[in-house]
Amino acid sequence: MSDAAPWLHIVGIGEDGMDGLTPATRAVVEAADVIIGGERHHSLTPDVTAQRIAWPSPFDALIETLEAHKGQRVVVLATGDPLWFSVGARIGRSIPSEQITYHPQLSAFQLASARMGWSLADVETLTVHGRPVSQMVAFIQPDQRLIVLTTGAETPAQIAEFLSSRGFGQSKMTVLAAMGGENEKRFDGTADGWNHEVPAFNTLCVECIAAPDAALLPRVPGLADELFQSDGTMTKQEVRAATVAKLMPMRGALLWDIGTGCGSVAIEWMRAARYARAIGIEPRADRRAMAAQNALALGVPKLELVEGKVPDMLDGLEAPDAIFIGGGLSEETFNIAWENLRPLGRLVANAVTLESEALLIALHQKHGGQLAKLQISRAEPVGAYHGWRPSMPVTQWSLIKR
Repeated sequence: MSDAAPWLHIVGIGEDGMDGLTPATRAVVEAADVIIGGERHHSLTPDVTAQRIAWPSPFDALIETLEAHKGQRVVVLATGDPLWFSVGARIGRSIPSEQITYHPQLSAFQLASARMGWSLADVETLTVHGRPVSQMVAFIQPDQRLIVLTTGAETPAQIAEFLSSRGFGQSKMTVLAAMGGENEKRFDGTADGWNHEVPAFNTLCVECIAAPDAALLPRVPGLADELFQSDGTMTKQEVRAATVAKLMPMRGALLWDIGTGCGSVAIEWMRAARYARAIGIEPRADRRAMAAQNALALGVPKLELVEGKVPDMLDGLEAPDAIFIGGGLSEETFNIAWENLRPLGRLVANAVTLESEALLIALHQKHGGQLAKLQISRAEPVGAYHGWRPSMPVTQWSLIKR
């Protein structure tokens, strides 16, 4: 067998087991020397004679297990579509694609949308399987429909609690279990009245319905300041919105948030684009704790927080797609950050003191970019009337690495 020849077959399988496979895919499974999968997957193929291997633990050992059987006919069984929130993508990052043949089956998302009569193009598809449930918080929006791959029997109740606590208690919830099999079941209810005991293998459908006092948490930057725990040192709402816009969040992109404080910029960055990542660099433990709590409450629990002072700790971090300097600004910090920034990366630095502003002006003269002065005033009571109370002006420098 050539090194480049496909030796690994990743087969999507549904609740109907072998009967649901195409004849060609069924033949691949029946001819396998080795079959790898979970207990449920093996139970769906009871009559196939092959060496059976359970998912390795830890799961990262899977690639080593697969490579050990190279040269044999190896089949990995996955649920539904192996490349949609499934094991196929993980394997494909480590084994060349020309050595793999994928055999997709109907995904849980497709089956659930058919059961609900929802257009899949109009639905947010999420997974919390093996991931923090709190990450779905960022997708709770009025009139939004969600289909969620769950972790187990307890997940729907956890999501019902998230919905209820944010003023979405009347949201309609449907749990679909064992879809496509003879034991398929359906459970309907609302978030604030959810009390069903459901099977561990299930998919959750949510139709978000907002109460008049519901918390509105849009994905675009500019969340209200009061949504963040803070000691008062934070990038305020309007300036934060302008800052994140200049940073240009993109799918899967990485941000360095230097002097992250309570994490407001990093959190808004991660909320604004699917799978966006951020590393918050903050020397103070109390502020890192606030940032972690804010990230959890606002649906981005994967915010990475590191202790240390800049510029010493910047070298060695993964090269970022964007950098925000909100604290620790110095020419040395800028130079190291700029050197590490990837091509087409965006850098934004904000300053409120005259000394920091002078530095930004000097850097702008040397490197170019855009320099702007942001001045925000908010209406506040003045006795029986109202007047404008200005905040400290912010000097903002932004540029793109070409």
